[in-house]
Amino acid sequence: MRIISGSRKGRRFDAPDGRETRPTLDWVKEAMFGMLQFDIEDRIVLDLFAGSGNLGLEALSRGAAYAVFCDKSRTAAKLVEKNLDALGFSECAEVHCADCFLLLDRLAAGKKRFSLVLLDPPYAAGLTEKVLDKLVSGGMLSTGCIIISEHSWSMPPDISLLSERTKSSLVFREPRRYGDVGVTYIYYKGE
Repeated sequence: MRIISGSRKGRRFDAPDGRETRPTLDWVKEAMFGMLQFDIEDRIVLDLFAGSGNLGLEALSRGAAYAVFCDKSRTAAKLVEKNLDALGFSECAEVHCADCFLLLDRLAAGKKRFSLVLLDPPYAAGLTEKVLDKLVSGGMLSTGCIIISEHSWSMPPDISLLSERTKSSLVFREPRRYGDVGVTYIYYKGE
């Protein structure tokens, strides 16, 4: 795996072994960050379901100020720490090995706010809508926050499953297709 652009462009980092984690392909990652264009600088990033840290590492390389990584796999969390260290980003990041909802509760209690959220949950787990509701209800999104959600093309975020509060505060763009992968850009307009 490699960083595509920014201060660490071309630098390689480790990917997880086995099939437990599904890393985002470079061309899909490039398209995801192409949606953001020049809108990454100084953002506070939340990379949920981080795996190797691929997406959050790319955001840091492109100028994000700070990143919080979360994965429930201890192996994945250790790999993210190793990759942060190898790329020189340890001082501007934190890694949590936790269930995403438990972490979101802690972050909300600590008044953490994010301006860029990167979601790449297991495709069939139905977690995206629950995470979006939790982010909004917990007050964890800064006005203008951008959320990028990677999903199976056949299973985009289901807006009908969101709370009314979440529906009224988020703007969804049409998903874009990259083979079997879909990517949805979501904007938090505030409440």
